[in-house]
Amino acid sequence: MARKSALLLAAAATACLAAGSAEAATAKRGTFGKLADGRDVASVTLTNGRGVSVTLIAYGATIQSVVLPDRNGKKADVALGYDNIGLYETKPQYFGGIVGRFGNRLAEGRFKIDGKTYQTPVNNGKNALHGGTQGFDKVLWDVVSVKSGPTASVTFRYVSRDGEMGYPGTLTVDAIHSLDEKNQLTIEYVATTDKSTVVNLTNHAYWNLSGEGASNGAMGHLLTIPAQTYLPTDDGAIPTGEFRSVAGTVFDFRTPRAVGDRVRDARDQQIVFGRGYDHNWVVGRKVIPGQQLMAKVHDPASGRGFELWSNQPGIQFYSGNFFDATSYGKSRKIYRMGDAIVLEPQNFPDAPNQKGFPSARLDPGQTYRNVMTYRFSSGATPGRKR
Repeated sequence: MARKSALLLAAAATACLAAGSAEAATAKRGTFGKLADGRDVASVTLTNGRGVSVTLIAYGATIQSVVLPDRNGKKADVALGYDNIGLYETKPQYFGGIVGRFGNRLAEGRFKIDGKTYQTPVNNGKNALHGGTQGFDKVLWDVVSVKSGPTASVTFRYVSRDGEMGYPGTLTVDAIHSLDEKNQLTIEYVATTDKSTVVNLTNHAYWNLSGEGASNGAMGHLLTIPAQTYLPTDDGAIPTGEFRSVAGTVFDFRTPRAVGDRVRDARDQQIVFGRGYDHNWVVGRKVIPGQQLMAKVHDPASGRGFELWSNQPGIQFYSGNFFDATSYGKSRKIYRMGDAIVLEPQNFPDAPNQKGFPSARLDPGQTYRNVMTYRFSSGATPGRKR
């Protein structure tokens, strides 16, 4: 009888995610406290009729919470982060924020445009990471649009002035987040400039599909990345320029593999360099007009999962290697190594300095666009390679 009840609950949860809903998605405004300088931080919660909700805050255009039902209909917040703005300010860890102006790494913080060298702050060893010491995740964005309807959305805007963090050009960025009744969360980053510059924007959400703070962490998540090659790096996480085949390596996720199966395999020097996975997989060689599948994630413990689609050529996969039990999140549970994973659709790291990588240059009159879509689901466990 108990088994029959469990099966009925599972079927009901799956039907809830698969069937249509007559209810419109809603966008509700709120506040998330004040910054140390007294400015208010707006929040917007997007909710659909299937029990999915996403809360975003204007500081860093950040995904603060993503609530999803599991295979039995039980809801949990699956995005790591803080429950107060003070911790986002004083203990930043890129939780759910937009990273830029150039996300990922720039070798020695330098790049050239038309023969002129620009220097950005170095904040990751000898290199620049995620835009420098005051990247886009650490600034307050304006809320310019909030909409309810078949698709609920919020648009944040930030104007990065010419010379900010050493980057040329005044860059105007819109970060558009939308949630529909198909359980699709779409994030679209759109940018224009008045002077030639470099741009690479992405989102840095940390995911634990068992639930933020769940004791089993994310190492049991089954990951698929449809990429034939990845970018090996030096010991400072700067790509060497080689496109290396994943075949026969711990970087082969072309079929579902548990993240934790090989994350500590020190026989591969790249794992030693990254203290786990912190590399870019090559899904394509250029930005495309539509979207392509970047990754699939499935949590056998809860049944939750998502497909991640984007127009970008690469995806950075980071296995949470540097969580050191010095911070805790919304559930008041300490974050440790392997408690979450990050998947970031983007251009390749250090692209402005690498021949053979897609261009990261943006000129006046052009529009930069990174569109990523999370297709959330709950269902049966897919096949796993053993």
